[in-house]
Amino acid sequence: MGDPNEQGAERWQQSDLLGLLAQQRPQPDTQATQAAPAKLLILDTETTGLNPSDGQCIEVGAILFAVAQRAVLTQVSFLLPCDHNAAESINGIAAEVTRLQQPWQAALACFEAMLDHCDAVLAHNAAFDRQWFGAGGVLPALDKPWICSMDDIRWPRERQLRASPSVRDLALAYGVPVWAAHRALTDCIYLAQVLERCDGLDGLLQQALEPKLLYRARLSYSERQQAKDAGFRWNDPIQGAWTRRLSEREAKALPFAVQAVESSEGSVAA
Repeated sequence: MGDPNEQGAERWQQSDLLGLLAQQRPQPDTQATQAAPAKLLILDTETTGLNPSDGQCIEVGAILFAVAQRAVLTQVSFLLPCDHNAAESINGIAAEVTRLQQPWQAALACFEAMLDHCDAVLAHNAAFDRQWFGAGGVLPALDKPWICSMDDIRWPRERQLRASPSVRDLALAYGVPVWAAHRALTDCIYLAQVLERCDGLDGLLQQALEPKLLYRARLSYSERQQAKDAGFRWNDPIQGAWTRRLSEREAKALPFAVQAVESSEGSVAA
């Protein structure tokens, strides 16, 4: 969502095989192991680069969302001062605008209060947004569970979304008008409106919170379409392999063999 590489990254629509299998197979009762969050902090960032080593976060947008009531409780957006924005052509934020006098410290305090009231943080491409918090800047570390609306939630098959949909495609699939892009609060609003329209949200969030590891598909070249249909990615993050992050339940449900290539501590083997 905040990743500048997402600009223009349009791919064909494909059904997610995992989503289809989830409808065909009985689902375990996840309530005993993981309750659905009562409140979500929907979050997005805009940045000057791809990671904290060569850039900084210059905008944070957040919405505190009540799941059962499908209601927005609080929302905030603020700019963080920067000297130069190499991604201005992507996010449209001029560096000199970030340096205008404005109460970003008070907005940050509001954001931290919203964080205290949430049960989980939801972001689109959460791995990108997560890296900016607690990275030595002004943004605090976030110790709440994270949910990625791009990779962790198995959106209903009837929405005809690819396995890792863009925010734009997700919004349009749920009838949410798309009027702008690449500002943090705007993308948070799209996600909140999707959740407002989403049937069975508690179950989707419960399954999204299941522990996940990176798995490699054990398929031949001639069988590669099965990996595509199940939402596996080629060369990402392991070169020469079809991989996807899955829960143990999802891995067992696949119609082909997979191998875990990530430990529970998160280290990845090539």
